[in-house]
Amino acid sequence: MALLEVSKVVAGYGETEILHEVSIAVNTGEVVTIIGPNGCGKSTLMKAIVGLVRVRSGSVLFRGMDISGHDPEQTVRGGLCYVPQSDNVFPSMTIRENLEMGAFVRRDDYRDRIHEMFQLFPDLKPSAGRRAGSLSGGQRQMLAIARALMLDPVLLLLDEPSAGLAPALVQSVFERIRDINATGVSILLVEQNARESLRMSDRGYVLSGGSNQLEDSGPALLGNPEVGRLYLGG
Repeated sequence: MALLEVSKVVAGYGETEILHEVSIAVNTGEVVTIIGPNGCGKSTLMKAIVGLVRVRSGSVLFRGMDISGHDPEQTVRGGLCYVPQSDNVFPSMTIRENLEMGAFVRRDDYRDRIHEMFQLFPDLKPSAGRRAGSLSGGQRQMLAIARALMLDPVLLLLDEPSAGLAPALVQSVFERIRDINATGVSILLVEQNARESLRMSDRGYVLSGGSNQLEDSGPALLGNPEVGRLYLGG
């Protein structure tokens, strides 16, 4: 059984249907990347999975349970966390306060988990007392991911984690994603940097026009001439 199984999901905003029977799966321990042109429904799919966009038809199964009608807090409590592309930290709060907010549903002592986050993201520790709004784009992205990890998720959804970052910071973000996956956390990734994301992915999906177009292993999609021409710059 897949850890996450999205089956023929239809979703959108108002009268506009964005996703047309989209199906994907993430198995335990995998990194899975979704690529496709801007506006094809990648972010909408992430929001539908986590409960921020209503699923009109189809199903979202997580750990074998249909979570299609769950609100985001229920989903988070179940072990699935989502990091949006923007507005993903509390800018007026410090780094430490952001991490504490990430533990909002925990009932145990989460101080050890904060220490673990500072080990995983060492650049954050010296600035623990700084307001998140004063951080660089790369630091904010690291903080957003660390905050999601405060709940020890089994599946992490990342929406464009490298967007707008300098090349050196992009590599740092992908290195941290590999480190997180190595701890046993499964990852579903939406990423415009398709070449780098597919390189580290077990499998990938291509969406276009709100529909499934192609599914294959990460290496196979990297080597696919059509994928290369449309999404990898040649």
